[in-house]
Amino acid sequence: MWLVYSIQLYMYIDLGFLGILPRSLNGLIGIFTAPLIHGGVTHLISNTFPVIFLGSTVYIFYDRIASQVFLQSYFLTNVLVWIFGRPFYHIGASGLVYALATFLIFFGIFRRNFKSIIISIIILVIYGGLIYGIFPSNDQISWESHLFGAMTGMGVAYGMSKIKIVSSK
Repeated sequence: MWLVYSIQLYMYIDLGFLGILPRSLNGLIGIFTAPLIHGGVTHLISNTFPVIFLGSTVYIFYDRIASQVFLQSYFLTNVLVWIFGRPFYHIGASGLVYALATFLIFFGIFRRNFKSIIISIIILVIYGGLIYGIFPSNDQISWESHLFGAMTGMGVAYGMSKIKIVSSK
């Protein structure tokens, strides 16, 4: 994300066209690139720390399924935005943030083991306010990415909760 933003900044180009433009052939590239594109340094920072924290939490505590969780969260969220989003360019990693946070919250609920429930509670305390982001409040913010990220995270948590062994530790 920082490398792409640096390229955008230093080459004086707007890479927003690499976002998700729903239901268009041009917008398909955004399924792969949208989380890497940010509209400004504040936008970038507001996504960086949660992606690092939540991603690290998934990889530290659920190492056996972490890559699957990350990839499903990344791509399924973006596919849903491409199918159902409003017709403008959706950029940023907040859909991934919502997917990872809701995965961590709901995995504990679905899994029902002590470690997972403790992680769920901690993530809920830190990121519980994300719920407000799934509602339309600003035409310039992709609430669709937030909503579909949350839905994806919940679905991935349910699916992964059926796997017997979740950690090699």
